This record gives sequence, structure tokens and C-alpha cells, in this order.
Amino acid sequence: MWARLLSTIAAVAEGSRTSLVVELREERGSRASRRLRRNGYVPGVVYGLGDEASPFKVQARRLRAVLAEGHALFDVEFDGGTRQPVIVKDQQKDPVRGGLVHLDLLKVRLDEKIQAAVPIELEGVEEAPGVKEGGVLEHVTHEVQIEALPTDIPDRIVADVSVLGIAETMTLASVTAPPGVTLLGDLEETVVATVTAPSEVIEEPEEIEEEAALVGEEEEAPAEGEAAEAPAAEGEEQAGEGQEEQG
Repeated sequence: MWARLLSTIAAVAEGSRTSLVVELREERGSRASRRLRRNGYVPGVVYGLGDEASPFKVQARRLRAVLAEGHALFDVEFDGGTRQPVIVKDQQKDPVRGGLVHLDLLKVRLDEKIQAAVPIELEGVEEAPGVKEGGVLEHVTHEVQIEALPTDIPDRIVADVSVLGIAETMTLASVTAPPGVTLLGDLEETVVATVTAPSEVIEEPEEIEEEAALVGEEEEAPAEGEAAEAPAAEGEEQAGEGQEEQG
């Protein structure tokens, strides 16, 4: 009876998960991978649970649609075969264009806890007293390692920062994890978000502006009378030199 019940629960859970249909990939090597990408495919590999790695290819458009749902756990299905629960282990992206160029999927057992990376999202930013006072909130940690059953892995961890004031910091120890999820790492030392004081705007005093104006006036060109005296003085000096030579 219990075995039948558990089988029914597993079937319901499988039916509710997103499925990514992929094709076995015979082509190997960087040249073959570039050819696949030109044809609208993304190469990848699925491994885990002691099985051999299985290279695959998947239509880029279909893959983007599945990943856009943001589920930590989904199924992979080879050419209409059996479905296997997996998580994304690694994504390689083009450093220039940002497109996905390779995908690693890890097979998991639904009854065994695993470790995974989950994004952290902030809520209550606008309500934070420090932000209302003009402070700047900085999102420091964007991803956290957790441990949980694959079915308990959340799509994201939410951190409520609505209580942060000026010069206050929130660490991972203040973040509430969902049921069945354990946050990993140094919770007391991992900074999630902080609010810094607004930068002060220093205005120049009026005295400095007046002094600058006076300096500008002194640097102006001399008056016409002063300019005319210079050549006369130079002519007198030359005449005196001529008289000395004649004498």
C-alpha cells in the first residue's frame, strides 16, 4: 500500500515539473560545437548518480524558455525517453555576446539532500529607513550555497532589508531560510546588504569666489599707457649703448 502511495506521489511530482527535451549528441570537439551553435543549438552534458556522462544538444530557444522559468529542479528527457530530475551544475556563456554556449546538468535523487547555489533577492528596499534618509543600499551577496532535498530547493532566497538604517549591515545570519533548507557558509561574516550614508556636497564659500574674481582681474592685460612706455624705455637704452661705443 505504502509503495503504491509513494509511487503515485512521485508520478504527480514528475508531472508537475518542467521537462527539457534534448537530443543525444554524436558530434564532439570545439569545431562541431561551433557548428551546432550556428544551427541554433546549445551543446551540453548530463552526468551524476554513477552513470556515464551523456552529451546532448538542445534547441537554444527551447532551453532559454525552460531556464527563464527559474526552477532549480526540472526534468531532462532524451528523445521522448524516461525523464530524469536534474539541476543546473554549470552554465558557460559567451564573454562578449552573453549567450549560453554550453550547459552542464547533474542528475539527482529526490530522496537525497544536495548542495546547490541559489540567488538572493532583496525586498523592502524602498521601505528601509536608511534609504528614506538618502542612504545608498548596496546588494553585496547575490548568491548563496544551500543544502536541501532537490524538491525543496527554492528558486530564490528572499532577504527583507526594510529595517536597515544608515550605516547598518545585514548578514546571512539574519536571513530566514525556507523550510527544509539549510544555509551554508559563515552566516555571521557573509554580508548580504549594507546601507551607506549619502555623500556630502561641499559648496564653495562666497569669499573663495570673490578671491578668484580678484585674481582674474590682476591677470588682465596692462593699460594702453603702460604698454606704450615699454618701447620708449627700450629705445633709450639702445641710444645710450650707441653713445658709449662712439666715445
